[in-house]
Amino acid sequence: MKRISLVIADDQMLTREGLRTILDLEDDMEVIGVAKNGEEACELAEAHQPSLVLLDIQMPVMDGIAALKRIILNCPDTRILILTTFIDTDYIVEAMASGASGYMLKDMDGDKMIASIRDSVAGQFVLPAAVGAKLAARMSQLAGDYELWHKSSVAGIKLTEREEELANLILRGMNNREIADILHIAEGTVRNYISSLYGKLEVVDRAQAIIRLQALL
Repeated sequence: MKRISLVIADDQMLTREGLRTILDLEDDMEVIGVAKNGEEACELAEAHQPSLVLLDIQMPVMDGIAALKRIILNCPDTRILILTTFIDTDYIVEAMASGASGYMLKDMDGDKMIASIRDSVAGQFVLPAAVGAKLAARMSQLAGDYELWHKSSVAGIKLTEREEELANLILRGMNNREIADILHIAEGTVRNYISSLYGKLEVVDRAQAIIRLQALL
């Protein structure tokens, strides 16, 4: 049986020692070090290259996010689970974006915590339901904010009758030659109209223009 070597980093002594006691009881786990701040966590990880680091977010000297980035850089084979009581979406997003293998709440049931550690070391992404719900809500909010911004960013754009006609043909997937034939104008004239339309929409290509026009029309 391959042993899972662990480093626990938490600024609360009762938390880190309690976790060490629980995890050391498992036949396949060994806590090889505990740290009270992010800097100590990095030093332990770099010295021992553990299977996994349980990393608190809010710690003195160096916080968990900064420690996470350093450990990811210097210990590429070490998995990292963010360990916290805070279900803060900013922390969740930043930790996930920085390479964390998952997120664990300190009040998680002991058996679930042990299972999460094993899952993480096996390569699975760990995200408790409560954290996943927060993350989904944040993503939904960001999508709504983007849609509102996108609509407001084109609200002041007014197209001429010819530009609107041209825009509708672009949205139908027509190329310049097809637009020229439909409007009975030269292809060069179509290019000039499109160039002017791009300027009004503040875009540089047709793909961007289509996105803006979909919000506008």
